[in-house]
Amino acid sequence: MRVIRQKLFQTLLAGVIAGVCSTTAAASSNYPSAPIKLVVPWSPGGATDVLGRLIAKGLTERIGQTVVVENHAGAGGNIGTASFVREKPDGYTLLVATSSTNAANPHLYKHLGFDPAKDFSPIAFVAKIPNVLEVPKDSSFKTYKDLMDYAKAHPGKLNYGSAGVGSSQHLAASLLKHLTGINVVHIPFKGSGPAASALMGGQLDFMIDTGSVNQVKAGSLRALAVASEERTAALPKVPTFAELGLPDMIAFAWYGIVAPAGTPDEIVSYLNKEINAVVQSPEVKQHLEDMGAQVPPPSDAKAFSSFMQSELSRYGDLIKMSGAKME
Repeated sequence: MRVIRQKLFQTLLAGVIAGVCSTTAAASSNYPSAPIKLVVPWSPGGATDVLGRLIAKGLTERIGQTVVVENHAGAGGNIGTASFVREKPDGYTLLVATSSTNAANPHLYKHLGFDPAKDFSPIAFVAKIPNVLEVPKDSSFKTYKDLMDYAKAHPGKLNYGSAGVGSSQHLAASLLKHLTGINVVHIPFKGSGPAASALMGGQLDFMIDTGSVNQVKAGSLRALAVASEERTAALPKVPTFAELGLPDMIAFAWYGIVAPAGTPDEIVSYLNKEINAVVQSPEVKQHLEDMGAQVPPPSDAKAFSSFMQSELSRYGDLIKMSGAKME
C-alpha cells in the first residue's frame, strides 16, 4: 500500500511540475502581453533617467507594448533597487542597473537590501560614460601637463570635487592620485550638480566627472583628458589619458538593463535582442553619444552578466584604494 501511495504522490508531483513548466512556457511564448515597467532608481532629469526614457521609448515602438518609466530614488539608488528585486521574475518589471548601484554600493553600504550577485538576471549592456578631467573655463591650467606639473610641485594645494564619498568622481580622482602620486584635497558635495556648479564658479580646481559634457561644449568648463580607451564622439578633440602617457587611467560609469533573478531565459533573450536593436538605432545611439556616452557593440546576456561580476570586483579594489568607508 505504501508503494502505491508513493507512486501516486510521484505521479501527482510530476503533473504539478509539468503544469508549472507548461504555464511558464506559455507565458514566455506570449510575452509581452501587457505594459512593462522600467524602474529608474534615481530622480528624474539625470543621466540614468534620460537613458531609461530613451530605452523605454524605443522598446515601446518595437514590441507593441507600452514601457513606462518609474523613478524610485533614494539612498544612492539602493531604495529603488531593493524594491525592484522583490518583483515577480516575469519580464514585466525591469531595472536600469548602474555602476553605482550594482558595483560600487555593495562595497559602500552595509545594508543594501539586495544581493548584487544573486538577485538579478542581466539582460543587456546599454552604454558607458567615461569620466572627463575638467577645470574651470578661466583656469590657468590649459593642459593635463600643466595641472600635473603644478600638483606635483605644490602637494596639498589643489582641490577637486565629487558627488560624494565613493562616487564615480571620487573614485576616478583616487585612481589618478594612485597612478601619478599627486597629493590633492577631496571636497565631497551632495550630488554631482552642486559639485559641477562649484567647479564652474571657480571654487574647485578640477573634477573628473561623467555628467558635464554639455558644460564643456558650452564653454563653461575646459576638458583636459578623457578616461577611456578611445576619444569620445562628444569631445573628439580631447585626448585620452593613454595618449598623455597614462594608459591605466580608465574610469567610467556604466548602464544596463536587468530583470529580477529567475526570469525565464526566453524572455531574457527576447529583451536582449530588442534592447540591443534600440541602442544601436541611429537616433538613440546619436542621443547617447551627445550625452558623452559610448555605446558598446551588441552582446548577449551572458556577456553582460560576466561584465557585471567583473565590475563588482573591480569597484571593490577602487573603493579600497580610495579609503571610502562603509555606511
